[in-house]
Amino acid sequence: MAKTVHFKKIAIIGVGLIGGSLSLVLKQKGMVESVAGIGRGLENLQTAKRLGVVDSFTQDVSEGVKDADLVVVATPVLKIAETIKKALPSLKEGCIITDVGSVKEALINQIEPMLPASVHFVPGHPIAGTEHSGAEAAFPELFINRKCILTPTEKTGPEALNIVKAVWEAAGSQVVVMDAATHDSILAAVSHLPHMIAYSLVNAIGDIEAKGTDALSYSAGGFKDFTRIASSSPEMWSDICALNKNSIVSVIEDFQARLEKLKNQIKASDLKCIKEDFERAKNIRDSLLQRQNNK
Repeated sequence: MAKTVHFKKIAIIGVGLIGGSLSLVLKQKGMVESVAGIGRGLENLQTAKRLGVVDSFTQDVSEGVKDADLVVVATPVLKIAETIKKALPSLKEGCIITDVGSVKEALINQIEPMLPASVHFVPGHPIAGTEHSGAEAAFPELFINRKCILTPTEKTGPEALNIVKAVWEAAGSQVVVMDAATHDSILAAVSHLPHMIAYSLVNAIGDIEAKGTDALSYSAGGFKDFTRIASSSPEMWSDICALNKNSIVSVIEDFQARLEKLKNQIKASDLKCIKEDFERAKNIRDSLLQRQNNK
């Protein structure tokens, strides 16, 4: 049975799709009395207040986190450690900090050395999202039937871990606990690489257009579906590239080798091998869909 938790105050730093959606869930379930939104953009914070995503807001991190039982840092990953450093002097004893960044090992290495013993850090990553951003994009069902990975370290207290786990379970997520290095390797393959491919594919077609060929106006649903994630935040994804560089470069090199193999098969008109590779890919994809449908 999931642990029952209740907070007097939660501070959400970065009231966008993820932070805003989590706030809506916790408010909807009556798990929090007050949510303070903290961010850089005044207009977005005003929108969050108007939509009921947060109860109050401020652009001052140190002011916003005062008296918070839980601080959720949902900023771009390169800003997470810097943001937590700003918050530390104002955090009350026993406060739990968690983040939603899709890179974990580098963040832990930056954050843990600066933490006082009175503050608990539970690194996290909800695997959910859309190509939209900002408070207006938030909706409470975002995390239902999605995985949320927590990557505790030897310094992570079991009570703090259980509380953060309960938060994500209340949001509808399946919580998985693993080490940070494994997380970064897996996410580089199944999340970071697809974004790199989508951005590169759209730019490749853009290069064709720049040469005077009108290609995009002939693109159909397949191209739009495949490249949907290229509409994601450039700031967020460039930050991810910086923090998970080694894992991303490794999977790009693996993908390049796979693409080179296909190119050589096409050049050699090796239709048998091409068909076998395509059939293998189809079977893997079909198996994935079947597993998801059976849940």
